[in-house]
Amino acid sequence: MLPTGRGTALADGDSAAGEHPLKGKRVYIPPMAYGSARAFASAFRAIGLEAEPTPPSDERTRELGARYTSGDECYPAKVTVGDFMKLLERPDTNPERIALFMPTAEGPCRFGQYAPYLRHVLDANGYAQVEILSPTSQNAYGGLGELSKPFVRTGWRALLAADLLQKALLIYRPCEAQRGEAEGAYEESLSDLCVTLESNPTEPSAQLAALRECMERGRDRFRRVALGRAPGSQPVIGIVGEIFCRLNTFSNENLVRRLEEYGAETWLSDIVEWIWYTNSEHFRKLKLTGRLLTVEALGAWARDRVQKRDEHTLLEPWTEDFKGREEPDIHEILECARPYLPREGAFGEMVLNVGKVVYLARKGAAGIIDISPFTCMNGIVCEAIYPKISRDLGGIPIRNFYFDGTQSDLDRDLGVYMELARSYRKKRA
Repeated sequence: MLPTGRGTALADGDSAAGEHPLKGKRVYIPPMAYGSARAFASAFRAIGLEAEPTPPSDERTRELGARYTSGDECYPAKVTVGDFMKLLERPDTNPERIALFMPTAEGPCRFGQYAPYLRHVLDANGYAQVEILSPTSQNAYGGLGELSKPFVRTGWRALLAADLLQKALLIYRPCEAQRGEAEGAYEESLSDLCVTLESNPTEPSAQLAALRECMERGRDRFRRVALGRAPGSQPVIGIVGEIFCRLNTFSNENLVRRLEEYGAETWLSDIVEWIWYTNSEHFRKLKLTGRLLTVEALGAWARDRVQKRDEHTLLEPWTEDFKGREEPDIHEILECARPYLPREGAFGEMVLNVGKVVYLARKGAAGIIDISPFTCMNGIVCEAIYPKISRDLGGIPIRNFYFDGTQSDLDRDLGVYMELARSYRKKRA
């Protein structure tokens, strides 16, 4: 089921007229990552539904986020609520034709309360007619009804392909000879991805073949970027942390670009990492409850197998470009975390962050930055563990950066941090 409120629920049934309940509405997607939000909106359009990311965040976002939250919510909640309320205050917005995409999840993170809280804010401020589309791992996008099956597959591929393009951008951009070339290749490739999703059939094999060709075109665009230095010639800084804050450039004050200005290359943990983790957790819980020999387990196994095949197909064109920066299997991340934070005793991003720090250090990262919202439990737990990891890994500099929308001397802190990373890299060499 989806969150309830005085607004009409988006459930599995048809509307009174027999038409899909989202027909005639536009779904707005909060941009956790710019490219992923655009691709995800195209996945909706591929199944015949209107969708687009919310307008870019700005100071009005912060103002409205602060107005409609109490102060106990974490920063991503303020940003998403602020963006949604900014959208709704526009004179050309018809609330009856709006659906806000706000997924939810289990676990200790306050993210699980975003959708119910948003419903409360909308109802309390005269927007009860605005729908909330809130898929979970439990309802399998049930609110999309007969469209759920093609959407789940298309949405997964959209996120996967967008992650690959972002990874290419972060490899090529710090090394480009002419500023802006890599960004141009990225924008062109992202637009190509969106057109490919929307203009090809959702039949699985045809869609996968079209996306594979799209990835090959994207790879070729990036390879045409003139380089002033070889990738890996500068200190590589691994980026972990809370998934929204580390990927949303507005929330983290564009920390990745600022690191690049200080002479760093970055290795950013992506969205797909979380999807692999939730799949792994599903299997672990099935085993714990003695349900491995069930229809549910068979379905989970089949989905995991199909997703891995999709990943292999779309990743293969990039093999040479990503050499040395291969993403680990989720089980490798979890085993890296085990000596410090075993998955059986902790849950969520804190386990992924700890494991990814160890993996990135072993792959030659010169430092690690954890980006989290201020007061984030995942960030606080990880920060307590990082000194031990740093000592075990030869003193690799690991630094937490917390964000809450207030101004800070980020440039000073990054300058100091990069000196530590360079010293560590020199010592390792």
